[in-house]
Amino acid sequence: QVQLVESGGGLVQPGGSLRLSCAASGFTLAIGWFRQAPGKEREGILCIRRRDNVTYYSDSAKGRFTISRDNAKNTVYLQMNSLKPEDTGIYYCAADIMRFACRNIPRPSEYEVWGQGTQVTVSS
Repeated sequence: QVQLVESGGGLVQPGGSLRLSCAASGFTLAIGWFRQAPGKEREGILCIRRRDNVTYYSDSAKGRFTISRDNAKNTVYLQMNSLKPEDTGIYYCAADIMRFACRNIPRPSEYEVWGQGTQVTVSS
């Protein structure tokens, strides 16, 4: 059973940066990053496919967030720059292990395994 462990969340001032990590314990086809703001539904931010490193970004992530992976460490990273207060929320990584997902902006229903989430707070 694949397991995911996220790390790297915290409190940052507007305009600051954070890097989140998602370490997987087994083989995954794709990794997606999602966030859930207080009182809102979980939304997909971006994803990356293992087989060809193709990525998809939501409009809110374009230009500010970058996803990358280190296959040797089986870890996917989410680099977030120019953070805004509206980026505040719990960030989750999720793994696709059977659906060949990440063909568009990720949707929660396409990912089978979820991490525990990490809190990101952007505030002065």
